[in-house]
Amino acid sequence: MRHLLPIALALLLALPARAERTLTIGAQTPPSALDPHYHNTQQNSQIARLVFEPLFELDTQLRFQPRLARSMRLVDDTTWEVKLNTQARFHDGTPFVPEDVAYTFARVPTVPNSPALYTPAVRTISAIEVVDRETILIRTREPNPLMRFDMASPVILSKRMHGESPTTAEFNSGRLMVGTGPYRFTGWQHGERIELARNEAWHGPAEPWDRVVYRYIPNPGARTAALLAGEVDLIDYVPVQDVARLGQDRRFALFQVDSITWVYLFPDSMRETTPFVTDKQGRPLDRNPLADARVRWALALAIPRGPISERLYSGMASPADQFASPVSEHRLEGVELPYNPARARELLAQAGYPNGFRLTIHGPNGHFVSDDNLLQALAQAFTRIGVETRVEALPPANLFTRATNREFSLFMTYFTSALTASGMRQVVMTRDPVVGHGPFNRQRYSNPAVDGPLNLALTTMDEARRKTLTQQAARALYDDMGVIPVINLRNSWAGRRDRVVYDPSPSNYTQPTLAKPVP
Repeated sequence: MRHLLPIALALLLALPARAERTLTIGAQTPPSALDPHYHNTQQNSQIARLVFEPLFELDTQLRFQPRLARSMRLVDDTTWEVKLNTQARFHDGTPFVPEDVAYTFARVPTVPNSPALYTPAVRTISAIEVVDRETILIRTREPNPLMRFDMASPVILSKRMHGESPTTAEFNSGRLMVGTGPYRFTGWQHGERIELARNEAWHGPAEPWDRVVYRYIPNPGARTAALLAGEVDLIDYVPVQDVARLGQDRRFALFQVDSITWVYLFPDSMRETTPFVTDKQGRPLDRNPLADARVRWALALAIPRGPISERLYSGMASPADQFASPVSEHRLEGVELPYNPARARELLAQAGYPNGFRLTIHGPNGHFVSDDNLLQALAQAFTRIGVETRVEALPPANLFTRATNREFSLFMTYFTSALTASGMRQVVMTRDPVVGHGPFNRQRYSNPAVDGPLNLALTTMDEARRKTLTQQAARALYDDMGVIPVINLRNSWAGRRDRVVYDPSPSNYTQPTLAKPVP
């Protein structure tokens, strides 16, 4: 019997070691920075939430799941008790402690040069009190019915490790890319790739991927080609022209879900003159046509949303009728945006532009599926009603920097939210950096008929009353056509059938945490 143990050990050592599991993702859009609080975008957040963690998160069924918090309850209208995960540690071994929450939330509004901060998530917090090692009380200046959603937004840093004034440059260098998340940061080539390794000491269930590589491939055809060639295991933003082909190829699997993302146009309606509008001879106009709601409605009625959704997007989109996704809480009921070019021409004439004018529309190239083609379709639609429109498509980082500087007359982008009130709070409320309203309000839209009821909705704990107020604000925005809804997106990923199964995200996150290897 004494010989059995050495023999068994020899047999064990002779077995091949498990091959390292690497997931290679072909992603469309790179993050603009690694600083997790610098720019509140889906591309930045999906990376930040792998290395760092928020208190809570929404899963792919839009249900709250604990991360660095275990639970949260309302003590009174302005006090929330949060129980923390005392098992969590940062990648360098530093324990996660209650003081890290207060430290992080104090930093969020202060990040310099941010195109869009996470300030709305912490705007109402007046104090954070440490009760004990696992309990904090969050005090707010006013009732905040969206607090649970807010606590699923910013990721948490370490007061001890990240120091007094961590800079975006220090995160971009990789030095401060130390969080509590399921993956450790191992490398970044700006605009090209990000590499991660599994955090063996993570407090959650073990991730199946030893190593993760994001390859950023903005060109849609090149992204599909990389999948076909076996260079990547999974791609996001599947080009609409490739959906049917990949769906019929037994080597690949499609993973699709209706998203909470909608595309919209943001007109410059607040200035007397605007830079990219002229008369038909190219001469500047003495007044801004987009400041007239009739002109904004004319553009809205000129858009053939149905044909765009079915033909341009091959059914991977649906017509948008308002500034909210089809599943958003408290969205308007019974509204529509019909295609009516004849009425659009009438409205232009009533506004004093019977012969139209010239317009340049700006938008992204490589931010979402077929965004450049959508810009062309919109330009053609506006030209048909007499608004001669040209297109300038820009890389996303360039677009949003210039949009933040108010350089455009009309630009296209998208927003993602499961809450109508949250979307309006961030995009169309009068911009107020102090309280965090309007961080994405790049055209400085301001409408008291929107702000008034929305301000009340954001402090109303009664569900029925909050719905009424939110819809009142949404109706005012719709009537004014302060933003012009275009389409709702359907999210799509494609992967190698023998390598990966993906749980598609309505929030459009492309993450290894949603991918499982095929047994």
